[in-house]
Amino acid sequence: MHAAATEAHSAALRTLLRSIGQIVLQANAFTGICLLAGWLLCDPRLACAALMGAVAANVSAVLAGHRDDDIRAGLHGFNGALAALAAFNFIANNATAVAVAILAATGTSWLLGPWSRWLRSRGLGYFSSPCLIVTWLWLPTAAGVARPATMQATHPLDAIELSTGVLASLAQTGFASSALAGLLVLIGIAAASVRHALRALIGASLASGAHALLGATTSSFDAGLLGFNGALTALALTDCGLAWLLGGVAMSAGLQAATACVGLPAMTAPFVVATWSVQWLRQRVMRNWLRDKPTRRA
Repeated sequence: MHAAATEAHSAALRTLLRSIGQIVLQANAFTGICLLAGWLLCDPRLACAALMGAVAANVSAVLAGHRDDDIRAGLHGFNGALAALAAFNFIANNATAVAVAILAATGTSWLLGPWSRWLRSRGLGYFSSPCLIVTWLWLPTAAGVARPATMQATHPLDAIELSTGVLASLAQTGFASSALAGLLVLIGIAAASVRHALRALIGASLASGAHALLGATTSSFDAGLLGFNGALTALALTDCGLAWLLGGVAMSAGLQAATACVGLPAMTAPFVVATWSVQWLRQRVMRNWLRDKPTRRA
């Protein structure tokens, strides 16, 4: 009896940690530990928010009868964690943030079922879109919403600033802002896949560099606000080939720059839209290639 209870608790903990790891698209408990360590170093409030959101979303997924394999892989918990992180990022009052975080995390879990089926029928992944939808529903009611990165003239960046800015971009995948936290995120991704870690670095570096060339503020670069969408896009498109990956990263950077110009809190929307666009376009290209293949042989 005691052994069974211990195993159940261990499985629940692994599920919770995988939910955190899925924020950077890794179904790995150690990745989740690294993200939690980064939040604790940067702001313990973020660690509490992520755990709260992941628990609420996973419990809701169980109550909704979703597949056990998907729940154990963390596929239902990470959007809840992100939704809670967004609540704590945009709401200063802790009591209000807790209430919104739990409601938003629960909402992502109930939305995920029908929304993911609709996207899968079109060959698209859902990524962080449930979090974005739920957050955008309550965000207009929040006072003092943080403005996105702005595009203004800045001084040239040296090698150390470039390195810390890229690492901070990895931390911003979970709303943190610290090069050390970003290094922990990178270690967590590498523990799951060295290839994915390299892709995340490439995506963060290219997106950050593109924004720097466009004239983004140094403070935005240092905070990692310019590269996190590129890092996530590169992770999502790792298996699509380098050309598609680079195209997706470029698109995500362009979309983020556009939303910054109009002052919209896009969060991870540039990553999601860019990845969907590449997935859709790649499917069309592959379908046309397969359709024309017999003709070429003839």
